[in-house]
Amino acid sequence: MRVLVTGGAGFIGSHLSETLLNQGHDVLCLDNFFTGSKDNIWHLMDNKRFELIRHDVTQPILLEVDQIYHFACPASPVHYQYNPVKTIKTNVMGTINMLGLAKRVRARVMQASTSEVYGDPKVHPQKEDYWGHVNPIGVRSCYDEGKRVAETLMMDYHRQNKVDIKIIRIFNTYGPRMALNDGRVVSNFIVQALKNEDITIYGDGSQTRSFQYIDDLIEATIRMMETDNFIGPVNIGNPNEFTILELAQKVIELTGSRSKIVHKPLPSDDPTQRQPDISLARKKLGWEPKVSLEAGLKRTIAYFEHVLSSKGSDVVKLV
Repeated sequence: MRVLVTGGAGFIGSHLSETLLNQGHDVLCLDNFFTGSKDNIWHLMDNKRFELIRHDVTQPILLEVDQIYHFACPASPVHYQYNPVKTIKTNVMGTINMLGLAKRVRARVMQASTSEVYGDPKVHPQKEDYWGHVNPIGVRSCYDEGKRVAETLMMDYHRQNKVDIKIIRIFNTYGPRMALNDGRVVSNFIVQALKNEDITIYGDGSQTRSFQYIDDLIEATIRMMETDNFIGPVNIGNPNEFTILELAQKVIELTGSRSKIVHKPLPSDDPTQRQPDISLARKKLGWEPKVSLEAGLKRTIAYFEHVLSSKGSDVVKLV
């Protein structure tokens, strides 16, 4: 098939593009390179079935495709709060443009939504029928509420115009090709540890997250796209829950770093608990994550060690 991946040069989008190419599809990678990087897709450029389009999804585009994976949006608070108006425009106008394209060419379109639609949840773990607890005027709302509106648009285009849609809610995901300055907790901790710098924990570190390795996410994403008679939303994440302090200690252990843990004030609206209930994904997709936190961290640490070494940084030498 001919497949469009918006945000295709990003962390998740580049892995998705690579997997789709390996499955024999033609891939159109669309990215404005706000947070995406050509380094993520350089190894794909010689593939005759790969096409790179520099374009911003907030502007309409005319293409002929069979499937659309709509993954374009900065996903780290550091990046999405840098230009919050642009973030919500990407979520709203970008989604409208992709739905309009899907409607015109009768393509199946997937919205990469997020666990952030649950906000700071009052229900634990989070199931898909939970409506969430989100601050609509907070500093994170450009992303949280933007993704919630994107889900609304998907459902309304489906109900009104019969557009073939899919919605996945992605929980914390990590792995190779995360940006050095990504700002998310796994990459922050690994980079700080490899440089023997203080590891920064916001709050006391008792807040929890569930960390999913990129390979597990990609498998679930493609399974969802290929599943008929189920539009979602569906949680895609690893239900094993860890405190932020436990994650920091694990990273120090795996890197052999001399880093010390320091604490800073908790950011506004930061969720205290985040854990997916993946019963629906098990039932509808026959999927559950396979990669343990330790195994995934080892691969991710090796990636960041290579990136830092190639940039001339002094890093911990792994055995």
